[in-house]
Amino acid sequence: MKKWVYLFHELDAAEKYVGGDWDAVRGLLGGKGANLADMTRLGVPVPPGFTVTTEACNAYLAAGGKFPEGMWEQMLDALKEVERLSGKKFGGTDNPLLVSCRSGAKFSMPGMMDTVLNIGLNDETAQAMIRLTNNERFVYDSYRRLIQMFGAVVLGMPDEAFEDVLEEFKRQRGAKLDTDLSAEDLKELTAIFKGVVRKELGFDFPMDPFEQLKLATEAVFKSWNGKRAVDYRRATNIPDDLGTAVNIVTMVFGNMGNDSGTGVAFTRNPATGEKKLYGDYLLNAQGEDVVAGIRNTEKIENLERDMPECYREFLQICDKLERHYRDMQDMEFTIERGKLWMLQTRNGKRTAKAAVKIAVDMANEGIITREEAVKRVTPENVDTLLHPQFDPETIKKAKADGRFFASGVNASPGAAVGQVYFDADTAEKMNKEYHQDVIMVRPFTKPDDVHGMLAAKGILTSEGGATSHAAVVARQFGVPCVVGAASVRIDLDKRQMEVDGKVVKEGEWISLDGGTGEVFLGKLPMTSPSLEEQTDLLTLLDWADEICARPGIRKSVNGSPTTGLQVWANADYPKDAQRARSYGARGIGLCRTEHMFFEQERLPIVQRMILAKTSEERKAALDELLPFQRADFEGLFTAMDGYPVIIRLIDPPLHEFLPAAKDLEEQIITKRIEALAGYVLGKGEPKEVVELEHMLQAVEAMHESNPMMGLRGVRLSIVMPEIVEMQVRAIFEAAANVTLKGVHAKPEVMIPLTGHVNELKVIQPRLEEIAREVMKEKGVSFPYKFGTMIEIPRAAVTAAEIAEIAEFFSFGTNDLTQMTFGYSRDDAERSFLVTYVEKGILPKNPFQTLDRDGVGRLMQIAVADGRSTRPDLEVGICGEHGGDPNSIEFCHLVGNNYVSCSPFRVPVARLAAAHAALKHAA
Repeated sequence: MKKWVYLFHELDAAEKYVGGDWDAVRGLLGGKGANLADMTRLGVPVPPGFTVTTEACNAYLAAGGKFPEGMWEQMLDALKEVERLSGKKFGGTDNPLLVSCRSGAKFSMPGMMDTVLNIGLNDETAQAMIRLTNNERFVYDSYRRLIQMFGAVVLGMPDEAFEDVLEEFKRQRGAKLDTDLSAEDLKELTAIFKGVVRKELGFDFPMDPFEQLKLATEAVFKSWNGKRAVDYRRATNIPDDLGTAVNIVTMVFGNMGNDSGTGVAFTRNPATGEKKLYGDYLLNAQGEDVVAGIRNTEKIENLERDMPECYREFLQICDKLERHYRDMQDMEFTIERGKLWMLQTRNGKRTAKAAVKIAVDMANEGIITREEAVKRVTPENVDTLLHPQFDPETIKKAKADGRFFASGVNASPGAAVGQVYFDADTAEKMNKEYHQDVIMVRPFTKPDDVHGMLAAKGILTSEGGATSHAAVVARQFGVPCVVGAASVRIDLDKRQMEVDGKVVKEGEWISLDGGTGEVFLGKLPMTSPSLEEQTDLLTLLDWADEICARPGIRKSVNGSPTTGLQVWANADYPKDAQRARSYGARGIGLCRTEHMFFEQERLPIVQRMILAKTSEERKAALDELLPFQRADFEGLFTAMDGYPVIIRLIDPPLHEFLPAAKDLEEQIITKRIEALAGYVLGKGEPKEVVELEHMLQAVEAMHESNPMMGLRGVRLSIVMPEIVEMQVRAIFEAAANVTLKGVHAKPEVMIPLTGHVNELKVIQPRLEEIAREVMKEKGVSFPYKFGTMIEIPRAAVTAAEIAEIAEFFSFGTNDLTQMTFGYSRDDAERSFLVTYVEKGILPKNPFQTLDRDGVGRLMQIAVADGRSTRPDLEVGICGEHGGDPNSIEFCHLVGNNYVSCSPFRVPVARLAAAHAALKHAA
């Protein structure tokens, strides 16, 4: 018969059953059960007990709520062994055994599933416990706790059914705390609680200890599918099919008097990472008292004063467990009449700051290796550390002062403080013209709102989820964001929002925490961490870079280098490049030259170039633009001295640099009305109207049904080559100028949107000729490359041909995803993409996390075929996916040389690249 139950001292049998793998042991016994058994084997004082496996839970749930065959009988056999080890009898009237029934999944889910204490108490065993302990108060305190917990957890009664009665009872007795109640009070309260059960459910509280145990076990099994557990698993990506174990543990009592107590402690500070014991305890209490906060706890170091021998033993156990598990431990303990018992140990939850410090310290202490330290810290930890934050004490005080306003989905981490505005135009105006810090508030955002989002310090929406437009854009640009704050009622007519009578009008201040999803009234002070100040993080990232730079860390892919990924950055301006380099970027993977054309002093020149009727007029305008572009590139090369800089030639269609047709029509009508008073028939239109009509005609002439698949990229370069000829001249003049000043410029020119090799054959030779001309004119030489952006599926599947011309590939995964799926990103995210993700049609938003099976397959083909032609082909990625850890892992696997991402994401990407290298080491 299958073994469903393992005593704590049967860990060897459990290991044998799963083949000796500790991860599999945790999967079978749950984290709590595995560690209780492990502590037992280590000689740590653990009360006798046993674990019902996760396999039993899954079998129970699959059978529709029926114990699997033999499980209950095995529990009864194990209970007899616990009776032998403890010298007590379950349900006995001389020395009763009481047990706890606790959940314990493979991965820690604190507070998400159910626990019942003091199982085995009834009217008879209670009297036996009183005779045994001579402590009537302790017994009835335990008894009323059992009824309360059992009623809520097992019988499904609302907590208020007991809490309201308890509070009224204490009020009548003049008691402030539970501990102020006398033995007689607790005896009476126990009887009252029995009456509550009878009144609420129509039957009596079960007196049979075995029925209590059976029902409690079922309740723990069922709690695996409880709402809070399911929600927690969704948030933390824990699989639904793991199930929970059930741990039946001999009760030890911390509420037997002042020689007893209970507490929770961490071997290091979980907030800061400081190597110092951190925790709380209470004398004469049970465990839930510490967690619930119903009494003021004592700091753990004060236990040395109250119980010095127990404290010394506890310190020794802490050190032993931390070194055994090689991680910070979160422990629960109980002291019963001067005897210390350990009830749980697990790897402790910690803040991002603590995660980094603990990992680095433990590596330096020799407890773990540098590789393990790097793996211990998540990319999300790094992301959190680099965003402005609110101090926890600030948040605590704000809540106490009644300044909490609302909560939603924590879509993009970081803290933001600003004045509220309810539309993108106003948000942008108040930021740019009045230099206000702005929080943009919308029911939901659309692509049209991006200018307001970029001007905002933070974003709040009342609708949407983690893959909504607001969330995606906010993460992309590092803007703190809370979405889906459903309690917020936004009135766009009144220009205000409201929650439970608290009204915030436009222009008033709020504070937003994108890491927790909380919003507060008024201005909260922020801390602004900088990478330079975070020495532990710098150390960890240096270790990550060392791992990626190791020869042979990665399997060779068609002759690709066997070092790991480098991390480059997307940067359009010198200040962005400087930030990227300070964050550890090893190059610029994408400079979008068209962004430079939108500058206020340049846009009119660009428009004049577009509207030019002759090549000479166009060239004259481009000659005016050249110095601007050259200066931009000089700044980029200087900032990235010694590192490659990939500059993408103009990509978008020209109509994006002109006003919208509707706006022009409105301006023409307005100007005509203004001129009407002095307008004389026959004298022609006013000059301003003529110019606007000329521009309108140009806009209408450039109209395309699908402009993102029209005249743009390399196609525009072929039809109107003067633009890219100017850009290449500016690039190479800039590189020559800074080279003459001692800067090591490494320009790489990227031709976008190639779909056919013949496009490169037409345009690239002319651009290379200009490059050679400039270097000859300047009398200087430097390394350079010409390559292309792979963002059209045809280019990916004809990469062998394209690599004959192109010296490097850069995957523009934003457009490649659009082209592969046939989705317009803006339309998809506005209309159906969230629904697709929520319904499981798509596992994730493909614009956030790379679609490995489709888009990724095209990338694999392109890398393999490209390197079959050009073995030393440099390959990178510059789409938004370059900052996503899952996508970075895939880039490692397909053989990319680098990933390029926002400067703000560079530290995150550096860690993710090291994780990929370690996970898939050759």
